[in-house]
Amino acid sequence: MTKPNLSDSIIVVSGLPRSGTSMMMNMLASGGLELLTDGIREADDDNPLGYYEYETVKQLKEGETAWVNNARGKVVKIISYLLPRLPEDFHYRVIFMQRELDEVLASQRKMIVRRGENPDKIDDEKMKTILENHLRHIDAWLRQQVHIERIDMPYKEIVKDPQPYVEELARFLGRTLDIDSMIHTVEPKLYRQRK
Repeated sequence: MTKPNLSDSIIVVSGLPRSGTSMMMNMLASGGLELLTDGIREADDDNPLGYYEYETVKQLKEGETAWVNNARGKVVKIISYLLPRLPEDFHYRVIFMQRELDEVLASQRKMIVRRGENPDKIDDEKMKTILENHLRHIDAWLRQQVHIERIDMPYKEIVKDPQPYVEELARFLGRTLDIDSMIHTVEPKLYRQRK
């Protein structure tokens, strides 16, 4: 498939919950891209800079895709579990956030505790196996999709030194981005669950 113009592509920021997707959304907004968000989920202690979500995305689970056309030329956050529900008649550029699973689990656990819920419903090792299997499945699925281009972005390395990754993103998206603004958006102090 020929790479369409940016205005015809949908830029998707994806990955596991707590893998750095909100940070990436913030970076892309600072870089000059338009986000598809609704502001319903407000910033909190877990994500003090905001979640950058579009609530309607969750309707993909029920097969509701009418909203997808509104995402053309924009950036939308979609967790990895919902990627296979996207309609195939659009072109997507997927920015897939990578983070060590121990850190993802620790961050998820802290969020669950903060909400007053039981973090031990599923054993961490069992959950880690579930996540590993999911990531293998979604990786294999993405490789087979001719309507999807994908780039992996390592959360830890971006926090450590964002510049090379921001430049790589600009090349991947085929767009001039405000590199300096994106770099200065990264907040190392928010990298709290470190392995």
